[in-house]
Formats: sequence, C-alpha cells, structure tokens
Amino acid sequence: MAGHIQDRWFKTEDGADGKPKRVKTERYGSGLRYRARYIGPDGTEKSKSFPDKQKRLAEQWLNHIEVDMSRQQYIDPAAGRTTFREYGEKWLASQTTDPTTRVPVEVQLRKHAFPYMGTRPLDSFRPEHIRDWLSKLEVAVPASSYRRVIFASVSSVLSAAVDDEYLARNPCRARSVRPPAPAAPRVTPWTRERLFAVRAALPKQYQAMADAGGGCGLRQGEIFGLPDDPDDFEGEWLHVVNQVKVVNGHLVFAPPKRGKERKVPLPRRVAEAFRDHREEFPPVDVTLPWLRPDGPPVTKRLLFSLSGGGAVRRTDFNTRVWKVALVQAGVIPQPRAGERHQAAREHGMHALRHFYASVLLHSGENVKALSTYLGHTDPGFTLRVYTHLMEGADGRARKAVDGLYGDVDSAPDGPQTAQDE
Repeated sequence: MAGHIQDRWFKTEDGADGKPKRVKTERYGSGLRYRARYIGPDGTEKSKSFPDKQKRLAEQWLNHIEVDMSRQQYIDPAAGRTTFREYGEKWLASQTTDPTTRVPVEVQLRKHAFPYMGTRPLDSFRPEHIRDWLSKLEVAVPASSYRRVIFASVSSVLSAAVDDEYLARNPCRARSVRPPAPAAPRVTPWTRERLFAVRAALPKQYQAMADAGGGCGLRQGEIFGLPDDPDDFEGEWLHVVNQVKVVNGHLVFAPPKRGKERKVPLPRRVAEAFRDHREEFPPVDVTLPWLRPDGPPVTKRLLFSLSGGGAVRRTDFNTRVWKVALVQAGVIPQPRAGERHQAAREHGMHALRHFYASVLLHSGENVKALSTYLGHTDPGFTLRVYTHLMEGADGRARKAVDGLYGDVDSAPDGPQTAQDE
C-alpha cells in the first residue's frame, strides 16, 4: 500500500499496566473517521478522508494511488479537482499562437464549452460526458464543420491537461467518442461570366480586387493588404508578404496565413489592371499595429484603400460592397426592405480563389505548384479540395489504358496459338 490510514476516532495509549490500549479521541463520533495518507512524487503529503465504516474504500483508494504511481499515471488529487473552466482559462492565457487564431478559440470555449462543462473537475471527466456535450452541441450548432472545430479546441485543452498531469487521459480520444463529421463541400467554381459580372458591379476603386483574387488566387486579407509595387508591377511574380486582419475588433497588419510568405505568377493582364488602378486611385500610406492591437506601428503603402484613406475592413466591405455587387450581378437576390442580404458563404471573396484554382487545374497545372501559389501548407489539402476540378483526368486514364490495348492484334495470342506453331 502506498501510505497508511489514520483512525481519527481512536488512538493508542499506554495503559496503567504498561500495555497499549485503544481510547477514544476528542473527535470521536464527529466528522470523517478515516484519513488515508501518502507521500506524493513531489515529496509532499497527500490525503483523503472517508466516513465511518468505509475503511475498505480508503484502502482501495490507496491501492489505486500505488498502481497509478507504478504505471506513471499518477494525478495529484488537488490538480484533478481543478475545473475545466479554471484550467481552460489558464490554457488560453498561456497561448502564444497568432492572436487571430486565439480569439476564435476563446470564443468557442466561452460560448460552447464552458457553459456545459466548465464546472466539472478534470479528474471526473469520462467519455460519456463528452458524448453528452456533443449531443447538446449538435442542437446549438447545426453546422457539422463548426462543431468539429469546437471539438478540436476542447480536445486541445484536455490534451494539455494530460501533459500537465491534471488528467490521466483525454476523453475526447476515447473510441466511443465520435467527433463531428468533417464537412466535405464540393467546390463549384464561378464561371468566367460571373467573375466579370461581379467585377463590373463593384465600385471602380475596388474592381481590381477581383483581378487579385481571380487572377492571382489571393485571400481577402491579402488583397486588402496588397502593397504597391515600386517597380510598377512590371515583374513576372507578385510577392505576398502581409495581409490586413481584424483582431479583437482592431485592424492590424500580419503575415499571410500561417506565416507563409510566397510568390505567385503575375499574369500580364492582371498587372495591367493593377497599373490602371494605381493610375486612377493612387496608393496611400496606411499605418496599423503589427500582429496585435498593441503591436508596434507599421506603415505600408497599400494598393487598395478606403475613399478617405485607411485600410479596408472585412466586415464592412462584405456587407456594404461585396454583397451589393453580388445582387447587381444576379448571384443573390435583392433583400426585402428592412432585411439583410442573404447569407452567401459560397459566394464570398474566397470564390475568387476557387475560380483561380479551377482555371489553373483546367489548364494542366500540377497540384503541388497550385498549392504553393495558394499558400497551402499541404498539397494533399489542395488535392482534397480541388481534385474534382481536374477535368479530363478520367478521360486521360481511359485513353492511356486503351492505348495499351490498341497495339494488340484482335486475334487470339495465348496458349492455343503457341501450340499451333
């Protein structure tokens, strides 16, 4: 046994005859009778109290402690009593990832995890609790893709709790827990006609944005943060080195997604559109903090800006400019008086990147090169998203195999032929 059990109701004293005898203590009949005690790996004493007639449970508890220590699965009971919210808050405060990544995770935990499981001690978590939470989450969040993101955030917190020895194992990884199914949206790229219809419907000062997205595959934030080219866009490559993002309601400059600066081919016609744009709408200097609202100020000369100067804000642009253009181009219906525009996630500015990918794949560009141009970390992700756009792949496969058989004479050429010779 890892320790010993103290009986608080009785103590041993020497009698008048010099022999030890049991006598009642001042605590006899009140409070919890048994106190199981042991020395933890950190050298400090740990204990847990049990009521009268539960000495066997105290012994079992100590036995479990001993087994956990021998298996190196020991969890300090005091740490295990830390609630999920308490540890989650501590985990959030210790994150060093991009602020724009931390903010959504914080929202996910505070809105969809802490209200359900925040008061539960870490050492009490079982797979059933995660399954129960997922069933409630399914009602609160219809989108399976977003539920999967929330689940991943909760699992990350619990994995960190395991690493910090607050928890023996992550219940999110139990075989009986099924994460929300990944969404498998089939990208339907815009047609050339739709792209240019939306471009024409944009205010003139923003029309070249459609060229940056549809002709170079830039993300929305990268378009907003596209710097002016001192060489007047005469080169063959466009350097993507920063973007404009929103962090806690504030605009900031930041590196491209996942810090992946890159070069993308600059088509001649797109370069002409940029030069025409800068001629009519001269670039302006914009100063924003770097990476965080309290980051050091950085000044960049941006190709696209607001009419009165300043960087373009995503939410304002999407609501007041982009969706208005979608209506004029016939992509989404005109909202009724007093109503908002129809939700159109598949027709956001990201649709320009999908168009770019479809054009390159249709022209025969390989997936690895496309992945580099898009700034994806894994070419496999690019393939999973766009493989169905590789038009003609099935036809090429059929022709390749037919070509093998095309040179074979239709006459039998098997064992029976050899026997005739």
